[in-house]
Parts: sequence; structure tokens; C-alpha cells
Amino acid sequence: MYVKFCGFTQLSDIHTATQLGVDAVGLVFYPPSPRAVTPMQAKTLSAAVPAFVSVVALVVNMPKDELIELADTVPFDIIQFHGDETPEECEQLASAINKRWIKALRINAEQHTLDSVRAQIDKFAAAGASSILLDAYHQHKYGGTGARFDWSLIPKDSSLPIILAGGLDSENVAATSALPIYAVDVSGGIEQDKGKKDAAKMRGFMKAVKRDRWQNETLSELSNIE
Repeated sequence: MYVKFCGFTQLSDIHTATQLGVDAVGLVFYPPSPRAVTPMQAKTLSAAVPAFVSVVALVVNMPKDELIELADTVPFDIIQFHGDETPEECEQLASAINKRWIKALRINAEQHTLDSVRAQIDKFAAAGASSILLDAYHQHKYGGTGARFDWSLIPKDSSLPIILAGGLDSENVAATSALPIYAVDVSGGIEQDKGKKDAAKMRGFMKAVKRDRWQNETLSELSNIE
């Protein structure tokens, strides 16, 4: 299982996350979000990310010229479209900066069925997405709500690898091991405040997901990562 920590604003948190073995770090480029960073802040943060750890740029309905400017400033690896972008728009925007991309779908149990979720995923797969991210729907927010959706709506035969987000923390993430997903994405579940991560929560989350990595670690060794 792969792990993405999202919503970084502090350099020290980036260092802690990468020491703990996180697979990807997410930077939010959506000004209304309390976790948003500027391109210059992101440039500093991404410079602290070692090779083989992906930097993901989360954008929400970002215009093409703004996205091109962002890509010229910040050395990110993957775009995460988290707004109302259509498959065609995602494909065109990603092609403009020659980046791989994922699309976040906000799942609403009152509107979605397994078939409708599967059909949406198929459209983004056909447009060239590398993965799909499933998050909880909120009428007024594009993500980062800390809410879970009905996991029975995760299709077992998805045409794209699935990243699960929404309401995850160290207490419940172990339950995702039986789901048809390949990665988990967390923001609020590892924070002490919006945009400020909690080292103990990050450590607990990684330990819950990457049990094989931690099985020979002692509590004293783990406590050295703060």
C-alpha cells in the first residue's frame, strides 16, 4: 500500500514525512484552502523532497496559463485535479505541461452507485489518467473535509488504480487493507492544526499502513523521529 500525505506548509513536516517513508507529498494550490501554499513556498518545500518520493500538485479548476506558470516554478511530478475538471480538460491541461495526472472524484452515496462510479473512472482512464482518487463529497468544499464516504461504492474492477481519501487516520486506516485500492491519502488525520502536521500522528499512520517496515522497530527507535 502506498501512502500520500497532503497539505504541507512546513519544511520540518516534509523532513519528518520523508524520514518516515511516505511515498508522496501533496502541495495545495487552491487559495481558499487553509493548507494552500504559494508557488515560491512550494518551490522551497519541494526542494526538501528526496528522489523517489513524488511531489503532487493539487489544483482546483486552475486556468491553463496559471498551471503552466506553476509548472515553470515548482518541480512537481504529478497533477491532482481536484475540482470540476472534465476528462477532456484534464487531458489538455496535463498535456500543456507534459505531466502525469490523477483526478479526484467526490463520492456522494445519495447520488452515486457502483456503476456510476465505475463509469466515471472509465472516462478519466480513457483520457489518460494515471490513477483515480476517491474522496467524500461536500456541497461547499473540494476536499480536506475529514469525512468518510461509503466504502462499498469503491469498485473492485476499476479501470484505474484507486487512491482512497477522506477521514483516514491511524485508527481506521488498517481497515482499508481489504479494499480494492492501492494507495491512501491523508491530510487532516495527521495534523495538529490546518497545514501543520503532527509527528506522532504521521508516525502512527505509517506504522498502521506499512506494518512490514515497522515490525522490527522498537518504540525507542520510533520516538527518535519527531
